[in-house]
Amino acid sequence: MDNTVTWFEVASDDPEGAQRFYGGLFGWAFTGEGGPIDYRTISAPGGDQPMGGLFNTKGEFPNHAIFHVQVADVEETCAKSESLGGKVLMKVIDDGAGTDFAYVSDVSGSVFGVFHRR
Repeated sequence: MDNTVTWFEVASDDPEGAQRFYGGLFGWAFTGEGGPIDYRTISAPGGDQPMGGLFNTKGEFPNHAIFHVQVADVEETCAKSESLGGKVLMKVIDDGAGTDFAYVSDVSGSVFGVFHRR
């Protein structure tokens, strides 16, 4: 459903440490997806599908934990965000796996993600 928080992401330059921490704390299970990006899906105990992801930043981005909002059009959402005083930090249209996404900051600098799966 568009305009709904449907995903969260933990990004770390120490994904193994983050996996041990969150797995130990909440019992979350992690599944590697392979491919060019080290991105592991996160599932809760008893969950029927992944609810988030663990992204290996490789030190190229700050470590963070954020929510993602599913939108109808990432480029349109980024433009609207900027018109409202937000800032597009990173935008990827067609990641090669059928997802467009962007990291955006609001007017106070809080970062969140938007995405669309084709």
